[in-house]
Amino acid sequence: MIEFKQVSKRYGSKKALKDISFTLPAGKIIGVIGENGSGKSTTLKLIAGLAKPTSGTITIDGQPVTRRSCRYVSYLSDSDQFYPFFTIGDMIDFYQSQFADFQVEKANEILTFMKLDRTQKINSLSKGNRGRLKITLSLARDVPIILMDEPLAGLDPMVRDSIIRGLISYIDIEKQTVLITTHEVEEVEPILDTMMAIRDGELLCIQDVEELREQEKTGILEWMKRVYQ
Repeated sequence: MIEFKQVSKRYGSKKALKDISFTLPAGKIIGVIGENGSGKSTTLKLIAGLAKPTSGTITIDGQPVTRRSCRYVSYLSDSDQFYPFFTIGDMIDFYQSQFADFQVEKANEILTFMKLDRTQKINSLSKGNRGRLKITLSLARDVPIILMDEPLAGLDPMVRDSIIRGLISYIDIEKQTVLITTHEVEEVEPILDTMMAIRDGELLCIQDVEELREQEKTGILEWMKRVYQ
């Protein structure tokens, strides 16, 4: 369970998050939605322990989040963090050396699904294939929380549906909670259990997606068009 209590985050004079509180249950796929600069990425970085709140507290299963939280949180950044002189195989080996929970067999299985070759050099990969590698490395860790910041960025629209279905195949929803930020809301919506909407650093709502469809007679994208006008 992830819990924020009156959390604010400031970068210089800009307040990225403004006194937000929420609790996220375990075993859900949660879409974190909002406009650019709304605080989505900041929220994920705070959960991962990569940033500290300016005020308030963040806990996972009752334990304060710190830099050591990487032991049970897998974080996919929206930026590349690869050694360009590595091959894909080198990157797999590196992750295995850094994370005791990294599952090499699962990583190799996902690489096959992603149509990636262990011998390929990182600096020769297209943006889309670098994105596929980031997804592979994130999903191959056996941790209770997976954070994915714009995992579909750079992927060809023709393959996104396949990749999204692949995400489901490699997530153990009985044990894992997944948070995804994305601009491809309509494409990701079919796999989401819950949406978490943020605007200008403030939490608008946390809503069960099926309840949204039943009560509002609309999907997430149409709801966003109404609320974010």
